[in-house]
Amino acid sequence: MTEQQLTPGTWQIDPAHSIVSFSVRHMMVSKVRGRFEKFDATLTVDDDPMQSSVRATIDADSINTDNQQRDDHIRSSDFFEVETHPQWTFTSTGVRQAGEELVLTGDLTIKGTTRPVDLTVEFNGVTKDPWGMTRCGFHAETEISRGAFGVDIEMPMDSGGVVVGDRIKIEIDAEFTHQSA
Repeated sequence: MTEQQLTPGTWQIDPAHSIVSFSVRHMMVSKVRGRFEKFDATLTVDDDPMQSSVRATIDADSINTDNQQRDDHIRSSDFFEVETHPQWTFTSTGVRQAGEELVLTGDLTIKGTTRPVDLTVEFNGVTKDPWGMTRCGFHAETEISRGAFGVDIEMPMDSGGVVVGDRIKIEIDAEFTHQSA
């Protein structure tokens, strides 16, 4: 993986130093960007790092695009239907080397629909913080079809195209702390 190796065991995400963000085409000419404020993840590192696993959850209601009216609409049955589907999950199913990159494969569940996704992962290293905790960091990216997960609102524009694009780019910057036994 890298010269800096992860200590086997359980690592817990530090939400204060992590972000789950996304972008989507808007009106075919720009992008709306947003993030989720509430999420959790556990990384279980195996003696063989390529056998490690991740389990994550996202509170769908915690979406923040810096526009309350838009966020309320996205929470509605037109998009996320958060009253019925308040939480999304990701459970990894494998890790593989793809050239210089790591690919984390897993099952993503949104609105009760589960689909396999591949995240391109960059391992940013391991360090000790001033309080003696061991930390590691990762950057991950993927792109999904919102329609494949049942977020299938159609809002066609008179001039062609749609108000909200189907392809969603997801970026994650995650910092984890090693949990003592």
